[in-house]
Amino acid sequence: MPDQILPPTIFHMLERNLDKKIRVILDPSYGFEGRLVAVTHEPAGIWLSDAEAIVMRATIAQPIPQIASREERSEIFIHLNSVQRIEVLHPSSRH
Repeated sequence: MPDQILPPTIFHMLERNLDKKIRVILDPSYGFEGRLVAVTHEPAGIWLSDAEAIVMRATIAQPIPQIASREERSEIFIHLNSVQRIEVLHPSSRH
């Protein structure tokens, strides 16, 4: 199999987003936001700096979960086995 290109792993995708702000969803109503500062293979996880714990709520009128509260957490390690979704947050461009 010459010149076979392998798809990037989750580690490669995370490493591309180092130093960016991300949101990590652990379950439908709880997660963390912070700056991605490190990706580890053993144990498989990520380190967030300037982290905040977030609680999300959805209602019948607003089915897309919105952040209801935040709590500062400084730095935190999150094992990838407990993650449902990771979102890269882009800075808003307000003029």
